[in-house]
Amino acid sequence: MRTRVARIAPRPVRLDVQRRVRAWAPRNAQLARWAAAALGRRGANREITVRVVGPAESRRLNARYRGKDKPTNVLSFPAAALPDVAEAIAVPLGDLVICAQVVRAEALAQGKPLQAHWAHLVVHGALHLLGYDHDCEPDARRMERREINVLRALGFTNPYRSIR
Repeated sequence: MRTRVARIAPRPVRLDVQRRVRAWAPRNAQLARWAAAALGRRGANREITVRVVGPAESRRLNARYRGKDKPTNVLSFPAAALPDVAEAIAVPLGDLVICAQVVRAEALAQGKPLQAHWAHLVVHGALHLLGYDHDCEPDARRMERREINVLRALGFTNPYRSIR
């Protein structure tokens, strides 16, 4: 007689959204959908914190962690690796800090729909949490291809087409 082992089905990515400003930002469900699309299977049983901040906080964090004394659209902070954790627990993947005012200003300047720009930056930030980066040309092309494919699957156009 065989013993059946019950497996716990993986949970989708979990998002903890913290809104620190009153500026418009997409609904939590939209943010979660975009992050999940970017992460794919690697998002199962993972947790991301998304902090929607103002320019002052974005500038402070950008200066401290990137040496750039100005607010920016999105910052990604990967979580430290944890020892093996039970499958049922959401393991932190990291934090995204998004400046709503910078996102709005960029969307206007680039002639993009605000929601499309938000989707792009959530996908971009989530890919950074997975280890993608754009520090050298081959890595940048790889990351851009992934962003374009994920955004296309979500119904958005190529975010790079309108700014090149």
